[in-house]
Amino acid sequence: MSLIVEHVTTPTDDARVLIGELDAVLHADSPPENRHGYSVERVFQADVLFFIARMNSEPVGCGAIALTDGYAEVKRMYVRPHARGKNVAQAVLDRLEIEARSRGTKRLVLETGDNRDAAIRFYERNGFIRCSAFGPYLTMRPNAIAHSVFFEKQIQ
Repeated sequence: MSLIVEHVTTPTDDARVLIGELDAVLHADSPPENRHGYSVERVFQADVLFFIARMNSEPVGCGAIALTDGYAEVKRMYVRPHARGKNVAQAVLDRLEIEARSRGTKRLVLETGDNRDAAIRFYERNGFIRCSAFGPYLTMRPNAIAHSVFFEKQIQ
């Protein structure tokens, strides 16, 4: 089995499909005000690095980091159901950490829904700890983050 995680700089068909699949999952059980994922257009801006994981050349997952002063936010993490349990998410997260660290970032942060138990366990296994809201979430109305769980991880 070959697993690679590649940096993608333009909104390819694979990128659009993976982000669309993630949005379908999130839209199925989260009200609009609790969805904080970046659109395809936002993912391909200069301050965001987007990656696609390929298993035997097939796109099976994705993830991104949004680079900000003082931290990098993990965004758009997704693994297709048939590829789960095969270290795809781990490979993507590892790449995101490497990229953030190589740019001098010392802190990774993320937001996920309180109903995303598998994601919460995954991030906790990877050294993320719960924290308070950060960045743009600080100015959101309380109902927009009522179901959000925030995490951070110091990376050196």
